[in-house]
Parts: sequence; structure tokens; C-alpha cells
Amino acid sequence: MPTPSTDTLADPLLQWLADEEAVRQRHRAHAQPSMGGVALPEQVAGQTGLEVLEAMLAGRLPAPPIAHTMDFILVDVAEGRAVFQGEPLFHHYNPLGTVHGGWYATLLDSALGCAVHSTMQANESYTTLELKVNLVKALKAEKPLRVRAIAQVRHRGRQMATAEADLVGPDGVLYAHASTTCLVFAR
Repeated sequence: MPTPSTDTLADPLLQWLADEEAVRQRHRAHAQPSMGGVALPEQVAGQTGLEVLEAMLAGRLPAPPIAHTMDFILVDVAEGRAVFQGEPLFHHYNPLGTVHGGWYATLLDSALGCAVHSTMQANESYTTLELKVNLVKALKAEKPLRVRAIAQVRHRGRQMATAEADLVGPDGVLYAHASTTCLVFAR
């Protein structure tokens, strides 16, 4: 089997970077000092989970503070699906010289939670009951690497939702996978 050329491998990364920059430009265009990094209850009242996430993606609502702390960003959302992208930085490393498992878990948990959040009606909310993360490949300092957490809802019932996610590089390498179970309740 032929090895992909460097140009072929660069194309997905270039698209990922363009997707991320488009979201960041929308955030800058709508930045309001009063937003403070957390959407207020009156800003999201009467909206479905998908509408809230679309407003965040469009920059009309702030990204949550954890996204800044962990250096990742929501880049795509649809009903039952959410995609986060991030690049682990030096301050995310453990003493062994690899990215801390908590960074993987936080990125995956955010994607999983938002995939479930995208299925909420205006009068519903949810909370995580269980999170399981499998780390299958180390992220190391040898090369800067953006990864994507791609989450999809597997089941959405009246009181429970489950979702699964993969953490992948632009070359398709799997670094981790995760699953969640969430409790759905009336807001």
C-alpha cells in the first residue's frame, strides 16, 4: 500500500485550522465585555440545547471558561453530534513528558456532553452519570498536534442518554475513545 504524501496528510490539518480560525473570528466579532465567559440564564431561556450550542459556535454566546483553560474549542455541532478541537500545550503535560490523561478526558467529556446537550428540548437539562475513557496512544511533544474529539449520541431516551466519542488526529490516528451515560431531567 503506498504511503500518503506529506501534502495529503497536511490537507486535513489545514482544513481543521481554517475551521478553528472561522470560529475564533466569529467569537471576536461578537465579543462583549459583559459576557464574562458564562451564558446567563436569561440568554438561554426558551432555547433548545442545539440552539444554545449554535449560538456559542456563532459567537453570540461565550465559550465556557474551561475551553480557554484547556485550550480547546467547539468547531461543529448538529443534533446528537459535537466536535471539539484542541492542541495540548506544555502546561497540559504530566511528569512523564506526555499529555496528562485529564486533558484527554476533559476534551472528550466536553464533546460527549455537548452531543447530549444538542438533543435537549427547551425545558430539559442533563447531568453526567458516568464517563469512561480509554487512552490508546500518547500525545507527545515531538510534534505540535491538534486533535478532534468527535462525539455522537447513541441513545436518547426520556430519562437517559448515552454517547460515544473518538479523539483523533488529522491523519486519522486514534488517541483515545470514550463513552458517557447522562441523566435527562426537567429543568
